Amino acid sequence: MIATGAKGLSDKIQHLAQFKQRAVTLKQLFEFGSNPSKENLLIAAQFLHQELPVRLSHRIKELENLPFGLSNMPSVSLVRDMYKTSLQILLEQPRPENTDEEWQFASLLEDIKQRHNNVVSIMAKGIQELKQTLGSDDLNAEVQEFLDCFYMSRIGIRMLIGQHVALHQESRPGYAGLICEKCSPAEVAQDAIANARNLCLVHYSVAPEVRLFGKVDLRFTYVASHLHHMLFELIKNSMRAIVEFCDTDSDSLPLIRIVIAEGEEDVTLKISDEGGGIPRSGISRIWTYLYTTASPPVLDPSSPYYSDFHAPFAGLGYGLPISRLYARYFGGDLQVISMEGYGTDAYLHLKRLGNAEEVLPRKLY
Repeated sequence: MIATGAKGLSDKIQHLAQFKQRAVTLKQLFEFGSNPSKENLLIAAQFLHQELPVRLSHRIKELENLPFGLSNMPSVSLVRDMYKTSLQILLEQPRPENTDEEWQFASLLEDIKQRHNNVVSIMAKGIQELKQTLGSDDLNAEVQEFLDCFYMSRIGIRMLIGQHVALHQESRPGYAGLICEKCSPAEVAQDAIANARNLCLVHYSVAPEVRLFGKVDLRFTYVASHLHHMLFELIKNSMRAIVEFCDTDSDSLPLIRIVIAEGEEDVTLKISDEGGGIPRSGISRIWTYLYTTASPPVLDPSSPYYSDFHAPFAGLGYGLPISRLYARYFGGDLQVISMEGYGTDAYLHLKRLGNAEEVLPRKLY
């Protein structure tokens, strides 16, 4: 049944949201991506044609039933309308049954992915609108839980779409779509260091040095773009903390140390700084959305600068909680331990076993 009109779409959303979301594993995605035959691409497209409307419908239902009037905030309404538009487009697209239809479906997915590039910043603006309405800086636990679920689902949707779209683009050696078979944490870290250093220099004119230690030759199968996103955020935070805590020239700034370790289950990276640390009372707040010690930037949702992998140097307050979701998406985690007056250690745990399933959000309505 194809939904037509607002009532038809609403009924379809209600119907689809009753279905359970189906998790995939990194191993499944990699194996399909390693052999992007016409048959495999068609099977994957048919899975996405069925699965994506279910996932989008779950998110739309949540966006319609948020506490404290959050659903009525203009920016949240905009996000809900974006999801409804994408769902409508998917519902109107017939199930692909041959190669030509599969290519057409992949092109449609790429358009949807581009349309949703700025959802993170638009939702951030919606939370700012709620805070202004309530006159409080503290977010209720229900709102926190919704945002965790919403962004975890967003990561999953964009992973599935991005993987399928990438298989139609020019292949990169050692990659199966977005997944790097022999991902080097050291190489990804060097890229993240360079990006964070450039941003730090723009804002402060100085930047601390970063050095790698441990198993710098380690390689494992992982999504390199996810790892870069997490490391960039953590390195950026450490650089800012050091520069603001030390208030000195670059020659005397303390070193940031990144240690790479390999266990039987996890690959772990520890990012250590001497940036003054975080008060014990503030540790729990670093995982709350829009909590930041920097001045919040003016958000322009129309700007392409604000997306999953592009953010201001500081002030948005989304970096750590979303980085933790990226780690948890395939069974890892992110932990922060701090010594107030000295510095902070961040432990990034990544599952090295490829059979780890996506972590999908539970139903909130």
